[in-house]
Amino acid sequence: MYPFMRLAKVMWQAKRNSPVHITDKSEISFSCRPWDLDIFNEMNNGRVLTLYDLGRTELGIRCGLMKVLAKKRWALVVAGSSVRYRKRIHMFHKVKMYSQCVGWDDKWLYVEQSMWVDGKPCSSVLIRAGVTSKKGLVSPQDLLEAMNEPVNTPILPQWVTEWIDSEQHRPWPPIGH
Repeated sequence: MYPFMRLAKVMWQAKRNSPVHITDKSEISFSCRPWDLDIFNEMNNGRVLTLYDLGRTELGIRCGLMKVLAKKRWALVVAGSSVRYRKRIHMFHKVKMYSQCVGWDDKWLYVEQSMWVDGKPCSSVLIRAGVTSKKGLVSPQDLLEAMNEPVNTPILPQWVTEWIDSEQHRPWPPIGH
């Protein structure tokens, strides 16, 4: 089930926190609950991705993205992701999550997120995100203009550009039987 109560809390807190730029790092905290666990008593990998949604929501509210989406009747879409799991998160662990847009190209925003317990990284994800309208994909440049932000495209980190390049070589549609 989607964590609607956590979402409500994140939204409430984000509206009360100070604004940030889309490229600033935002932070939320939460505890791993029994309903977050898998059969191995650790946070389920699917739940990890769902909770990363909350971090992007918090960043989106604080940087003004969500207001622009509502005003323009635009929506967000995840078009790709790459996740690393390195340390287990167990019940009642206190988790800090960081979210930051590390840059964009002509089509996509790239958001890096990570979860930490006791100062140690547990997982990270790189998200390729887009904004859509009834006409199709909205360019990051048009999005930033609508947000009254500078549209200077930052230089993407090398590891992000290498991931983008590797994704170009992955077959689509997937090879079926």
